Amino acid sequence: LAMLNQTEVSEFILLGPTDIQGLQHFFFISFLLLYLTSLLGNGAIVTMVISEPRLHTPMYFFLGNLSCLDIFYSTVTVPRMLTGFLFGHQPISFGGCLAQLHFFHFLGSTEAVLLATMAYDRYVAVCNPLRYALVMCPRTCLLLAVASWSTGFVRAMMHSVMTSQLRFCGHNHIHHFFCDIKPLLNLACSSTSLNMTLLNVVTTSIVLGPFTLIVLSYLCIISFIFQKVRSQEERWTPFCTCAAHLTTMALFYIPVLFNYTPPSSGSSPKRDVQVSLMYSAATPALNPLIYTLRNQEVRSALKKTLGRKL
Repeated sequence: LAMLNQTEVSEFILLGPTDIQGLQHFFFISFLLLYLTSLLGNGAIVTMVISEPRLHTPMYFFLGNLSCLDIFYSTVTVPRMLTGFLFGHQPISFGGCLAQLHFFHFLGSTEAVLLATMAYDRYVAVCNPLRYALVMCPRTCLLLAVASWSTGFVRAMMHSVMTSQLRFCGHNHIHHFFCDIKPLLNLACSSTSLNMTLLNVVTTSIVLGPFTLIVLSYLCIISFIFQKVRSQEERWTPFCTCAAHLTTMALFYIPVLFNYTPPSSGSSPKRDVQVSLMYSAATPALNPLIYTLRNQEVRSALKKTLGRKL
């Protein structure tokens, strides 16, 4: 046992979402379909936003960024999980594990901030339409997008560097389908108190900060609509405009709040895996459907793009 505890771990084994053999092929087909839906749906939105001139607006610029994020976000975890369903538990090197952790939290944190940026865009569009073109000019949109991606990168880098300083020895089985921070901290031989503090403080701020901005933006929108807009029909129009973004926000933030807000140390690993599947595999596949089904401009652009290709 003493020898086991002194052996440095050079690779980890991802145990995946389930050990039930009879469900492996069912899960493989289900998550393969979700992944393909994510790639095709988000890829179609990115293509439309780039190629269709009438979608060259701030709202669709941010939607294009969100679709890019969702393609990369699901690609970080889902292909390896699919391989595990087919061929059993797959080893991942220590470096590969850190890379997966970094990109997962880089893209996830970027999406959290980007959703707040999209809420601000809707706030200006509804509450200050006459100044919308001036406030949300191309330079401002680019700066907001760069700030979103940069914030996500810095936050992920902090976790990657801190995790790389830990010592891992003995057991190397990760009870998850990807290398997340909490399962790795459970395997560390050295002290993880600083890592757990960082996880609680930084992750809570990167989740609750943008979430608070989103809530405030929509409270202002609702207040403006009921105070300034008299007609019931005119009130319904801005609500419909914001419905897709609110649905996307709920699909992303509710599971993330469950997983990453304190107390991080007291949560169930099984529940963490189930919740992670929601925002890493299901949400990226659902977002294109939400924006396409509820948005006439996107539907028209999609028909036009498909007509060109056919």
